[in-house]
Amino acid sequence: MEQHKVMILGTGPAGLTAAIYAARANLNPVVIEGNEPGGQLTLTTEVENFPGFPEGIMGPELMDNMRQQAEKFGAKFVHGWVSSVHMSQRPFRVTVDETDEYVAETIIISTGASAKMLGIPGEADLVGRGVSTCATCDGFFFRNKPIVVVGGGDSAMEEATFLTKFASEVTIVHRRTELRASKVMQDRARNNPKIKWALNVTPVSVKSDGNKVNGLEVRDNETGETRVLPTEGVFIAIGHQPNTAFLNGQIDVDPVGYIITQGVSSATSVEGVFACGDVMDSHYRQAITAAGSGCKAAMDVEKYLEGSAFQDWSVSSSVSTH
Repeated sequence: MEQHKVMILGTGPAGLTAAIYAARANLNPVVIEGNEPGGQLTLTTEVENFPGFPEGIMGPELMDNMRQQAEKFGAKFVHGWVSSVHMSQRPFRVTVDETDEYVAETIIISTGASAKMLGIPGEADLVGRGVSTCATCDGFFFRNKPIVVVGGGDSAMEEATFLTKFASEVTIVHRRTELRASKVMQDRARNNPKIKWALNVTPVSVKSDGNKVNGLEVRDNETGETRVLPTEGVFIAIGHQPNTAFLNGQIDVDPVGYIITQGVSSATSVEGVFACGDVMDSHYRQAITAAGSGCKAAMDVEKYLEGSAFQDWSVSSSVSTH
């Protein structure tokens, strides 16, 4: 069985950037695409905040461009889902779709984090057409429009407050009367005149005009009655889940599941295994920061394979902020 120098798990901005850098370093990376090649950006429409595209670029087009660039330098792509990774001995063994096995000296994990969704009718169909999980990414598109934010934690309060920069008004929808957010974040939201409240209600479905969102149907938890909140944007802010379950506890993660990296590097608790992108970053979650961390991971792998020491990288306990 052929032994590869580096395998990259995931093809979002982090994984594809790592592939570009690793390929240019003549490491001949093998990239496992996963079930969602291109990552979360393939679910978005226009991306306006990625440097170098003053007129914006469609998310799927940006990811396709990055893939082509990696292939140009010699990266090999394998379509499939990583079933398991065996890190107890080296070289590492990676099983794809439960049947195909690959062997690698190093691994870069860039499997991302999935936004938790409500699972209600209309939600999945309208992602990119009014349903979003990223205020920083999509808030600009909702200037002077009514927006709904679903959630009751700090993230929901933060996103709602941020969205008031653009929206005509923001309504926070939460299934309980009491919020989970810290008092500081609650007070900040409650003191914002552009934020309205719809508490003790449960989202039932996302409504559309046949093309884009025009309302969120909610059910009053006390009376059982339903009503539709008019809105042009529904932002889901109920948390993210890092895609690390397949690692089966072989690597150090924080209580939520984000991979912990060493100091300023992308090195993990397992020698020869590196991590980049949203799988180790619970704070920024932007395409450009993910791409930057992918560059770091590829450079770290190159130094590791050359025999460079890691100890100077352990400046702090983790580069992740949770």
